[in-house]
Amino acid sequence: MTFTTKIDTKLADKLREDLTEQGFELTKPPYTIFSAKKQGVSCTLYESGTLTVQGKQMKPFMEFYLEPEILKTFHYSHPEAHLDLTPHIGMDEAGKGDFFGPLCIAAVYADGEGIKKMLEIGVKDSKRISDEGILKIAKKIKDLFPFTVIRLFPLKYNELHAKFKNLNRLLAWAHASALGDLSAKTGCKEALLDQFAEKHVVENALKQKKIELNLQQKVRGEEDLVVAAASILARAAFLEGMNSLSEEYDMTLPKGASSQVIVAGQKFIAKFGRESLGKVAKTHFKTANEL
Repeated sequence: MTFTTKIDTKLADKLREDLTEQGFELTKPPYTIFSAKKQGVSCTLYESGTLTVQGKQMKPFMEFYLEPEILKTFHYSHPEAHLDLTPHIGMDEAGKGDFFGPLCIAAVYADGEGIKKMLEIGVKDSKRISDEGILKIAKKIKDLFPFTVIRLFPLKYNELHAKFKNLNRLLAWAHASALGDLSAKTGCKEALLDQFAEKHVVENALKQKKIELNLQQKVRGEEDLVVAAASILARAAFLEGMNSLSEEYDMTLPKGASSQVIVAGQKFIAKFGRESLGKVAKTHFKTANEL
């Protein structure tokens, strides 16, 4: 089986460097920019921009390298052809699946020229950026673009969750708050949200706040560059919040909801008492009952 696609030949240098680092042997047959081979997979980039991949190990190569690193990069490499350059607000959140730490919601505004600038500063899906990279790019975004970030530390988060009795309604309220704030700052009435619930949930929250704008909600919304920028700001706010809590209580609070989280939770309770858990953790999580 052979996979074939077209890519921007400007990506040839990146692809060549990455494949060399991965141990591929590179040659240059006629009409190619290069051909790369290693056990189980071969990859050839032609002068026309056609890229072919084949071999028994093609699937993991595609899944773990080519799709996230090259094909998505290609998606972002021609803004006029592949990106929505309409001025709009992008929104996303971070921390909703983490037992410890805050829930963070971010909104970012960019016009067409701003979206092109996002390409230059390295904005992409936050899941493909290291924590260190997130913090660096977030600073650039804040320096260049209008934004709003809402960070709900556990005490406030738990209070609001008790009020809304539902995470999606809490998220909708927070998104509507951030969106209303940034829309008022910029005058922008176009927004795109990384969809997390039925569309009416956020729409109702906007109506309650009497916010009128054109909101689109899209699964995998982070494929939009402005939503990706919002995702980076939300993630940065979460990381900074986790660092702040870890320093305040002089212990490492791990991300996620793994067995390490349970161990850390038990240590926290032993040191500060169960009544203090709500200061660092989302207490409606099942994890809280396992401590």
